[in-house]
Amino acid sequence: MENRAQFGTRAGFILAAVGSAIGLGNIWRFPAVAYENGGGAFFIPYLFALLTAGIPLLVLEFTIGHKFRGSAPLSYYRLNKKTEWLGWWQVLIAFVISTYYAVIIAWAMSYSVFSFNLGWGKDTESFLFSDYLKLSVDAGQTGSVVPGVFIPLVIVWAVTLGILFKGVKKGIEVANKIFIPALVILFLIIVIRALTLPGAMDGLDAFFKPDFSKIADPGVWVAAYGQIFFSLSIAFAIMITYSSYLPKKSDITNNAFITGFSNSGFELLAGIGVFAALGFMAQSQGVAVQDVVSGGVGLAFVVFPQIINEFPAFNEVFGFLFFASLVLAGLSSLISISETYVAAVSEKFGISRNKAVLFGGGLSAVISILFATQGGLLFLDVADYFINQFGVAFVGLVEVVVIAWFLRKLGAFQSHANGISDIQLGAWWKVCLGVITPIVLGWMMFGLFKMNLLKEFDTETGNYEGYSDTFILYSGWFVAAFAIIVGVAFGFKRWHAKTEADSYKEVS
Repeated sequence: MENRAQFGTRAGFILAAVGSAIGLGNIWRFPAVAYENGGGAFFIPYLFALLTAGIPLLVLEFTIGHKFRGSAPLSYYRLNKKTEWLGWWQVLIAFVISTYYAVIIAWAMSYSVFSFNLGWGKDTESFLFSDYLKLSVDAGQTGSVVPGVFIPLVIVWAVTLGILFKGVKKGIEVANKIFIPALVILFLIIVIRALTLPGAMDGLDAFFKPDFSKIADPGVWVAAYGQIFFSLSIAFAIMITYSSYLPKKSDITNNAFITGFSNSGFELLAGIGVFAALGFMAQSQGVAVQDVVSGGVGLAFVVFPQIINEFPAFNEVFGFLFFASLVLAGLSSLISISETYVAAVSEKFGISRNKAVLFGGGLSAVISILFATQGGLLFLDVADYFINQFGVAFVGLVEVVVIAWFLRKLGAFQSHANGISDIQLGAWWKVCLGVITPIVLGWMMFGLFKMNLLKEFDTETGNYEGYSDTFILYSGWFVAAFAIIVGVAFGFKRWHAKTEADSYKEVS
């Protein structure tokens, strides 16, 4: 009998996986990426990327976790002792992301409260940076802790760690069974309301109008693969960890398809809601939709408050629904991100789950206070840029190349997945992971390094956002390097005896 924690139901696992995939980026990144890369025509490379990279990679990571029954480092160790460091690299990337991701959720929590009286006022940009974040120091300076960010940050971590303390079945599964349906219902209400606004159809026309000339642009295809890669929580150690909690008889391939299409369905829903609202804003201001399109933090905390201000009725309700949606999407992702290092630390050092939550989650929570200071936004901006550009995409490429090219394990994983799945993996799966995905990710990384890495050493263009060399070095490059250096170092430490890393029964 297996002692490892398990999800109680298949629906519980799928909701947890979908909850991890659906995050803040689905709401504020996808609509802008789709619009800038051909509108309706973008869905062609997007769907192709989903079927040739997204779902195949989900199948791969689900299979690794299910077969080897461990966190990412333990699963990679059991795959091949020389690849444990790869799992730790992914876990450390997740750790870094959790420290600042929690702060953005705290912002959304604050804005949920501001919605009740439209507390951001008319100048939403000035309110965000000056009044709320109190950004009044130079890059590299922390200033004092901002109470308006720190207090909701404490709540975010209290909720997240409280759920992790409850475990997989009673904590993560129960939370996602509440969060994900609630998120979908809230966002459906937002979309339906946005579609009734004047100018909404102009926004949708801008979003869906296809520009087929963009299809010939390689950059559009890279953008599609990048969106799929970042939005599905691939190479974060998350899906390996979650799938290790699956019962032995679980349909891996079906689960991957459901997770992938659910994530994409929500992204489409988000695009409709966001562009309907942007169309309304454009009409209200008497400008074209293209003049109000935005993405990222600016869309959520500057543009959307402006849109809410212009609502003909029920401004406060719409504002609360929108920011509550961000909170739910963020929390479900933060829980999954944190679970990666909780599971890894517990197994590596042979400590209880509660101690791992207290140590790993507590350390992440303490570090996150840095991003709740007056200079926190600048630290967050650089850390996010470097860990994503030179961490997540790069480790994903290494993962595929190591498994497909060096270890040549795709055949074994294919047999394992086919043995318990209704949808059988054919040659297409091995071609996707062995040829298409490495080439596209390799090309993507080459472009990123050429565009970003070389720029850092170009005296004419300067550093990212014009930050100083020193600030970029310790808050950017060091953060990206930290994940791989510490990951490799952890790989040299022996596993605790009670983990039985070498003597386990592989699922067959």
